[in-house]
This record gives sequence, C-alpha cells and structure tokens, in this order.
Amino acid sequence: MLRLTEIKLPLNHDEKALTAAILSKLQINAEQLHSFTVFKRGFDARKKTDIQLIYTLDLEVENEAQLLATFASDQHVKPSPDTSYKFVARAPAELAERPIVIGLGPCGLFAGLLLAQMGFKPIILERGKEVRERTKDTFGFWRGKALNPESNVQYGEGGAGTFSDGKLYSQVKDPKHYGRKVMSEFVAAGAPEEIMYVSKPHIGTFKLVAMVEKMRAKIIELGGEIRFSSKVEKLHIDNGQLTGLTLASGEQLHSKHVVLAVGHSARDTFQMLYDQGVHIEAKPFSIGFRIEHEQSMIDECRFGPNAGNPILGAADYKLVHHCSNNRTVYSFCMCPGGTVVAAASEPGRVVTNGMSQYSRHERNANSAIVVGIDPERDYPGHPLAGIALQRQLEEQAFKVGGESYHAPAQLIGDFLKGRASAGLGEVKPSYTPGITLTDLTQVLPDFAIAAIREAIPAFDRQIKGFAKADGLLTGVETRTSSPICIKRGSDYQSINVRGLYPAGEGAGYAGGILSAGIDGIKVAEALALAMLDADSATDNTATA
Repeated sequence: MLRLTEIKLPLNHDEKALTAAILSKLQINAEQLHSFTVFKRGFDARKKTDIQLIYTLDLEVENEAQLLATFASDQHVKPSPDTSYKFVARAPAELAERPIVIGLGPCGLFAGLLLAQMGFKPIILERGKEVRERTKDTFGFWRGKALNPESNVQYGEGGAGTFSDGKLYSQVKDPKHYGRKVMSEFVAAGAPEEIMYVSKPHIGTFKLVAMVEKMRAKIIELGGEIRFSSKVEKLHIDNGQLTGLTLASGEQLHSKHVVLAVGHSARDTFQMLYDQGVHIEAKPFSIGFRIEHEQSMIDECRFGPNAGNPILGAADYKLVHHCSNNRTVYSFCMCPGGTVVAAASEPGRVVTNGMSQYSRHERNANSAIVVGIDPERDYPGHPLAGIALQRQLEEQAFKVGGESYHAPAQLIGDFLKGRASAGLGEVKPSYTPGITLTDLTQVLPDFAIAAIREAIPAFDRQIKGFAKADGLLTGVETRTSSPICIKRGSDYQSINVRGLYPAGEGAGYAGGILSAGIDGIKVAEALALAMLDADSATDNTATA
C-alpha cells in the first residue's frame, strides 16, 4: 500500500475530485489506481470563506516500487505503515492463576478485553453497576433523586467517559498504533465507521452505553468474568509481592497479577493504597468552572458562512492563556452542542463536567475553563493533599449552591465586574438538578479567580463573543485529571509492589478515553508476558 498525505480539496468537493487529486499527484492514469481508502480526514478552517479538507489516503496502485522511487524526496508519498494489531502472547492451556482487573472504565475495559483475547480469562471487578443500571441512577440524580455514591458519573461500567462527549483523540505518542486497535474494537461494538478516519472522532453517551455492553459480552464469551458491585477493600502484600485482595463482601481472591484501573475519582481506594504502603506521589491537576455559550455563536466564529455544514459539524475550540500571576488558564474537555452535568461521587459535594450526544445538537457549547495547579506551590506536604483540596472546593460549591446539589453559577459579565448575578440572559443553563446564581469568587482561590478573569477577555480576542456578558460560568470543575500518580516502572508494575499494575487515568498515566484504552493495552501486554515468564519459571523448577 502507498500512503499519500496532505491532499487538500475544497469543503464541498464532488465525489470524483479525490480520485482526480490522486491521479494528478502521482501522475498516473485511472487504470493504475486499483483502489484507495481514507485513513484520515481533517480540515483547515483558518480562512472561513475557503475551508479546505485535508486527506491522508492509503492506495493500491500498479508499480508501487517505481512510484516510491520517483517520489523518494517527497515526504507526502510513503509506504503505508502496518497499523494492524499483533498479540504479544497466548495463555497456556492450563492457567496457574487468573489475572484480576480492578475497574471497568476505558482502561480496565481494554486491559480485560486484551487479556481475554490472549486467553488469560481475567476476572474484572467493578465497584459500580452495569452500564444501564448505572445510567438510571445517574439520570435519576440529575432529575433530583438521591446521589448513589457507588453508581454515578464516576463509578460504574464504562467509567467517567461514558457520561462525556465520547472524544476519541489524544496527543499521546502511539508508535505501535494501539489507538487503531481501540478504534477497531469500538467499531466492532457498534461505533460509527467514521471514527476510523475523521480527525476528531467522538461517540456520545447513548452510543457508548450499547458499545460497552457488547464489549462486556465479548470478554465473557472469551472466558472472562465480570463482577459488578465488587469493591476492593484491601490488597494482600507479602514482602513486596501482591498475592491477592479482599472485597467489601469479605471474599478473598488470589492472584499475583492485578491491573489497577480505578479512574481519577476513587479517593477511598487511593487512601487504602497509601495506607498499605503503595508508593503514591501528588501530581498537578487543574481547577475552574464550566463556561457556556450558544453553540451557534461558536460555529459562526469558527466557520463563518460555512457554519452548519454537516461535514464540519458543531465547532469546537482549544484556548490557552499565560497570565500575569504566572498561572496558565486553558479550555478543557470542550463539548460542542452539549450539556453541563452533575459529576459528584460523594455526598455533600458539587462537581461539574461536560457531556454531548453523538448528534451534538443541544443549544449550548460548554467547556471547562481551568487553572493549572501543582503540589509544590498549592498543596504541599502529603501525597493525597490534592484530594483534600478537591474535596474542600467541592464542599464549598455545595454550600454556596444551596446544599441541594444545585451548582453555583454566575454570568460572565458579572464575574468580570466582580458582582453577584441576579438573573439570566440569552444563555440558558443546561446543568441539572439546577443552578444557584451567586458570586463565584466564593468557590475558588483568589489566584484562580484572578487568572480566569484575565483569561476570558484574552479568549474573546480569539473567539468574538467569548466574554459575552450573559454567557454562563458554573462551578466547580475539579476532576480534570487524577491528583495522584501511582508510580510504576518500565515493566508497568508498581515500583514497590510487584504484581500490581497501576494503569489509566486514576494512576496518572492517561487523560481521556483513547489514551486510557491505549494504556490498558500496554499494561495487559506487560502483564501477559510477566505471567508467561512466571509460568515458565514454575515449569523449569518442577522439571529440575
């Protein structure tokens, strides 16, 4: 196969234009082009009146070697890389033990799936409920029912990513194309084929629910076991070697190979790990608010007369501002055509997040506008101090919001002028159970308020209307990433507990669905190879 990159065509080009562009680029006739597929399609919207689609294509052609020689100096004509996934191991016919995966978010899901596909028959433990029951609990909380601390936006099958925009892009380096494996499995589970080639693929909550169920069924079909409402209460550690664990029910499971993929909000689990001596370090994360504007304004600003084009879809943005107080403010988890959602997992605390469906047809755009913080400067002295800070901010948001899980909110214009809000404008809040208009300076530290106040007008210079007076800020956003890192070595095992494989976002090694899935694959591979080595060593000892 031959790969062509940077093939540019007008937004509304006809079907024949792509073939014509290939023939023109390679200076060949139609008979020499046997077939082609679109590997990636993005767009360049810097000139709003002339938006260009940008293609990466894989071709089957006659005389491929000759063409590669002809275009040897052209960086846009190269052999297509092999992006197919290759399993690194196969379980022996008789397993001495079964690996355990703790957590069924994107990382645990892919770690479990890979182990099952390699024949290791994993046992997967999820403290929350299966995804449809969890959805009922989560939507019930949003409609004013009680919060279930074990079944919510953070806990349950599918992880926190289930109630998000379902974004499937990442900036992690991926030389082995693990991302293609993640995407391929999602498509096999029912995701739209387009996620394989669009530049910023997304799925949305409702599609993710059905996909997660199909992937669960696949794991079970391959011999895996999945247990819901199965919270891990204790690890068994013998002289630095993990030997098993105890569940909240009192049941004990024995295994020397355990993947820890608990997500960024498993605070009680982090405390348990720390108490048992697992090496944990505090790491930076970010705090801030959700900001809402009308999606039509964002579309118009980004795409001009091409706003509403179905190929472009709802516009997104990515913004960064370096402030005079040496803080950095940036947009995070931007959800086009979405809603702000209640993401609390503990009673008496308010947390916000963003969510979109696949259609992205809701009226508002929302994004986190957050300030970076770090342990040395903002929460020194203890590996779990970041969690204490998160809880403090979330408790204050709960109090200011009226102690009813309503979120504190403020119009952008009032926030910039330092006055409490008394009424709404054109931008209607999407957060449920509801909002309480107030003064948001009560819920974040002064340095964060000052930084965000400086950043919003700066962002307005990039997106006209971003500082619109009746845009809405809702607080607080504290779960941008894990506040800890569970350190692991090059073998993917904890640096001081052999057999424990910290993984994914909760352990500090991923940020989002795709990177968490990729990390799950890496950890599953390392664990599988370690199990084979252990099995081989046992056989050699028995023979001797």
